[in-house]
Amino acid sequence: MIAGSRAASHDPGQAPGPIVQHTRALSWPGAALLPVAPTGYSGAMIKIDMFNHIFPARFYREMLTRVPNGQDMQKRVRGVPMLADLDERFRVMDRFGADYRQVLSLASPPLEIMFGANGAVEMAQIANDGMAELVRRHPDRFPAFTASLPMNDPDAALVETHRAIKQLGARGIQIFTNVNGHALDEPQYAPLFEAMAQYDLPIWVHPARGAEFPDYRAEKKSKYEIWWTFGWPYETSVFMARMVFSGLFDRLPDLKFITHHMGGMVPFFEGRVGPGWDQLGKRTTDEDYEAVLKGLKRRPADYFKLFYADTAVFGSAAATRCGLEFFGVDKVVFASDAPFDPEKGPMYIRETIKILDALEVTEDARDRIFRRNAERLMKLDGAPSAIARH
Repeated sequence: MIAGSRAASHDPGQAPGPIVQHTRALSWPGAALLPVAPTGYSGAMIKIDMFNHIFPARFYREMLTRVPNGQDMQKRVRGVPMLADLDERFRVMDRFGADYRQVLSLASPPLEIMFGANGAVEMAQIANDGMAELVRRHPDRFPAFTASLPMNDPDAALVETHRAIKQLGARGIQIFTNVNGHALDEPQYAPLFEAMAQYDLPIWVHPARGAEFPDYRAEKKSKYEIWWTFGWPYETSVFMARMVFSGLFDRLPDLKFITHHMGGMVPFFEGRVGPGWDQLGKRTTDEDYEAVLKGLKRRPADYFKLFYADTAVFGSAAATRCGLEFFGVDKVVFASDAPFDPEKGPMYIRETIKILDALEVTEDARDRIFRRNAERLMKLDGAPSAIARH
């Protein structure tokens, strides 16, 4: 269990404590979860927010200097104070009491998109140094961080992975679903996955797609931010499929991916992923996909259930239930995606906790989602100062 006293609030006028309200319980048929009374409430249960975002101070200054007029997601992140203002982050966190903690990860867009071939390596180092310092200074708030990588330089990304984990104490790495349009099943990324399998630490997977991906072939760009609303879940799902059909899990069966936004489209499309992909190759004439299917050791659907997923679904109870039923309670971790909500910080945290508190599950299951799955993945069990030691 992660323990430790919480530093004094940066907003003395704000009384600490959870603001979650009791709501009508939600019932669903997840076989792995046993029902309890509909007034389930996590109370003082420790909550480790596994996927939320930050810009360390020096990284943020450098970003504004090097990319002063960034577009799309770069425009978005500049308008969210909690990303860079630590006092504002603490004020938001204090609203959820001393039992709420955050595992830090860098916000999108990917480093290789923002800084290109010449700057991504240096900016990854700056980001990871900054997050490691935040964890050292505030271990009661930030039990861990996940390292950012310059994925446009696979060799440098591997070097930074080793530095971040061995020297800085990172508890995993964050990658995006493509690298400037390159799929992650390309051979140049294999050493990175092999290293993470050896470390037995998780890989956080964040979708990456911009307006330059058109909705239709006849158009030049995506409209109405469809690239984000539907494009990001699609990106996550495509990444998962490429990992599955490349045979990655047969080669590295213990590799652990945490997919953002509850595994994208996969849980909702369980039928297509299952019986649909059991017929792989029946629809294709120019490639022998049936041979690919025969070469796998399991059904495609079984591999998809090897992924982990987080609860960052923007306050959707239905999506939460669907994902829990697909992945199972031991493969789901609490995450909010803060601070990208309309309130710029507290809303997604509040609504996600509210949904999880309303689930008709045992307190043991709720504790696994909120805390224990995270501790197990990051190897924090029973070691509250595991990160600070580094």
